[in-house]
Amino acid sequence: MVKKILITGATGLVGKELKKQLLNKGYDVNTLSRKRTSDPNNFVWDVYKGTIDAKCIEGIDSIIHLAGEPVADKNWTDERKKQIIDSRVKSTELLYQTIKSNPGHQIKSFISASAVGYYGDCGDEILTEDSSNGFGFLAECCKLWENAVDQGHKLSLRIVKLRTGIVLSNDGGALPQLDKSVKLFVGSALGTGKQWTPWLHVDDMVSMYIYAMENIEMESAYNACAPFPVTNTGLTKAVAKHLNRPFWPIKVPRKAIELLIGERAEAVLMSSNTSAQKILDAGFKFKFTDIDEALTNLYKK
Repeated sequence: MVKKILITGATGLVGKELKKQLLNKGYDVNTLSRKRTSDPNNFVWDVYKGTIDAKCIEGIDSIIHLAGEPVADKNWTDERKKQIIDSRVKSTELLYQTIKSNPGHQIKSFISASAVGYYGDCGDEILTEDSSNGFGFLAECCKLWENAVDQGHKLSLRIVKLRTGIVLSNDGGALPQLDKSVKLFVGSALGTGKQWTPWLHVDDMVSMYIYAMENIEMESAYNACAPFPVTNTGLTKAVAKHLNRPFWPIKVPRKAIELLIGERAEAVLMSSNTSAQKILDAGFKFKFTDIDEALTNLYKK
């Protein structure tokens, strides 16, 4: 029997590619979005109003939950911070309420996005999934998000949380922003440049969601990052090399970044030296483990 999957956040960077890959693999895919479309498998919800078309879970085996307001695109006003948290926590609660209200459902697993922001700024410390929750807005947001996701245990669901670093893609996210500055001949390290930047090629990110869904041995949190993280300096240098642009040894001071983007500087200057050992031990095979290989692949597209 063909398995049926529900994806939230299916119009996002990872969601679009994930939907395509699942359909290619022969899965049926339902999506939840804010707007009605001509797609009969797209259902409408409004997280802030608490409304959802409950038909979205009919026949569903697994939910892949990617929905959430972008973290870095707008200033972190109090209102924006609330939106960032609510879009993750309330959306999870709404999905669980819907499942609870449909006792005949056949959903077995709930695979959710999370982020390495969970650990806060940890310098050179090697971070495993057992490392403690850190400090700062992103750490608090991830904690509330994961706590909401963990409520699925009460519904006897298998829960997997993928703590994601920077997803490298040509279609959005951090890479187009980074290579914009490099192309303008202003490529240089941010802050000290020594902060660890966990990264993942978009193809591996999509494969990891599918692997987590299909592999019923997987449970709880996993760092969704390539096995070899790079520093901010290393990443910017690698991008500059691939674009044949200079990398300047002058660093952009923290104060200048804070002046430019305010509190969001936390997201840019945070150091997360994450270990990928747990996901490797689960049998996941990365297509791209080296930043140069990943960038070669992306820039040839």
